[in-house]
Amino acid sequence: MELVIKNLSKTYSNGVKAMNDINLTVPVGMFGLLGPNGAGKSSLMRTICTLQDPDAGSIMFGDLNVLKNKDEVRKIVGYLPQDFGFYPGVNAVELLNHFALLKGIKNDAERKQSVEYLLQQTNLWDVRKRNVNDYSGGMRQRFGIAQALIGNPKIIIVDEPTAGLDPTERNRFLTLLGEIGLNKIVILSTHIVEDVYNLCSNMAIMNKGEVKLVDRPLAAIDKLKGKVWHSFIDKNDLDKYKKEYHVLSTRLVEGKFQINILSDIQPTLTFEASSPNLEDVYFAHVNK
Repeated sequence: MELVIKNLSKTYSNGVKAMNDINLTVPVGMFGLLGPNGAGKSSLMRTICTLQDPDAGSIMFGDLNVLKNKDEVRKIVGYLPQDFGFYPGVNAVELLNHFALLKGIKNDAERKQSVEYLLQQTNLWDVRKRNVNDYSGGMRQRFGIAQALIGNPKIIIVDEPTAGLDPTERNRFLTLLGEIGLNKIVILSTHIVEDVYNLCSNMAIMNKGEVKLVDRPLAAIDKLKGKVWHSFIDKNDLDKYKKEYHVLSTRLVEGKFQINILSDIQPTLTFEASSPNLEDVYFAHVNK
């Protein structure tokens, strides 16, 4: 079953147009939502989760109208926001039990079984009696996924879940997400290109409230073959190149200033062809 978003728009009271005619079809599996801060990703996530209403548009999940049947939607959606807090002095078992009650699991035995299963699934069983407020960043994120999975939802939405995690915890967390995404819709909203490349079979790139690209990561990369060029330049010449070419990105490489350009032909003889990657795809649609 697919999540179908049509003509979704939202302008806040301060005049910021967070979503401008968003159209997306999200199938079962991992779906990456890439974009810089302020792209509209979080606004879209909150709208799908029924936490805010759009000004226009529709969201359907099969026959379920997401915007008109909020109580039913909340039973099938699990959400891990970018920032979330914890009650102080409460351990993981007690807090998950509380969330399960709020989710509508009234049967004590069913609730106990669900809580224990989720703690094991997220590798938190051994620290289940510790206060969640004392968890490390990675453990808190895994607890956040545990609460998002209460009630066996059909749609999981995670907003910037790996920000601030060390490499070990990030890898563990992404592996967990990948396993969950085998039979559910998992929307991974992030600005970390590598996470989408490693996990997602489908993706969209957003910027300034608009969808700039919808594609499969490998297919999007393939379309840039023969069109990405790099060279080392004097930093003072950057503005000149920006006026003449579509500059994708710049970076320091061993102390030298490297520039990547998108062009159908070799920009100048000093440029060499590059093998494109998903970062190039991202910048091609964001840095215009």
